[in-house]
Amino acid sequence: MIRKFFRNLARKKDKFDHILEKYKLPRAYFNINRKMVTRGVGIGLFWGFIPMPMQMLAVLATTPLVRFNVPIAIVMVWLSNPFTMPFMYYIEYLTGNFILGKEGIADMELTLEWFSKHIGDIFVPLYVGTAFYSIVISTLIYFLLNWLWIRSVKGEKDEKKDAIKNKKVEDEGLKGK
Repeated sequence: MIRKFFRNLARKKDKFDHILEKYKLPRAYFNINRKMVTRGVGIGLFWGFIPMPMQMLAVLATTPLVRFNVPIAIVMVWLSNPFTMPFMYYIEYLTGNFILGKEGIADMELTLEWFSKHIGDIFVPLYVGTAFYSIVISTLIYFLLNWLWIRSVKGEKDEKKDAIKNKKVEDEGLKGK
């Protein structure tokens, strides 16, 4: 199903190729195949879990190191948005406290004054939890998506083999009559 969506998208590439040529963008960072898409999702999630400004620029800074589908990675960074950030960062903070064996701060307030006063207490547990989720979740999603893609391709091949086999049986049945 995922492959069919991207295959249909790839068919509309005439307009897209024109844009790439016009702005001199490397085609490799827009390829739609298993490796490029799964890497893009993994890298996008990795940067998306990290509480920092300009996460999309961090994705772009990663492009010389690893080849991946950049638009997909940028979309995955949007996992952390103003609606999900408080929840994500609170869970990361709690996880960091758990990993470090700390109690953490019980009376949290969502005010700028409170955060500026307690930044020293929050910073280390938050980034320990962030490292955990950034590495573990993005890696798990990468391998899960890779496995699902391979399974999808194998399923499509099996369907084609069954269709060919059924066609041969039908043809032999018609010849026998």
